Amino acid sequence: GIICRTNYKNMYWTVAQHIAHHSSSGCNLTVGDVLASGTISGDNPNSYGSMLELTWNGAQPLSLPDGSKRRFVEDFDTVILKGFAEKNGVRVGFGRLDNQVLPALF
Repeated sequence: GIICRTNYKNMYWTVAQHIAHHSSSGCNLTVGDVLASGTISGDNPNSYGSMLELTWNGAQPLSLPDGSKRRFVEDFDTVILKGFAEKNGVRVGFGRLDNQVLPALF
């Protein structure tokens, strides 16, 4: 199930400002590069973008659709991300990304 929905409009800086910052510091951005912004969070619990925020640093477990509870992401959990941008009826996205969290190797 969906744990949160958020929006880039909640970011402090625009995409243009991110690109200007990267390129002015010598980053060689080219067409097709993916620009990562970090966690995008909104101003209400349904739009918090990290488990740290969603669970108040583990103090308030998150109830999942299957009835289980999580304080943090655990080994072998699957994290699904979907993203897109839309303007004037045109939508561009990268589709769905599914990744399983694997245990750290020591």
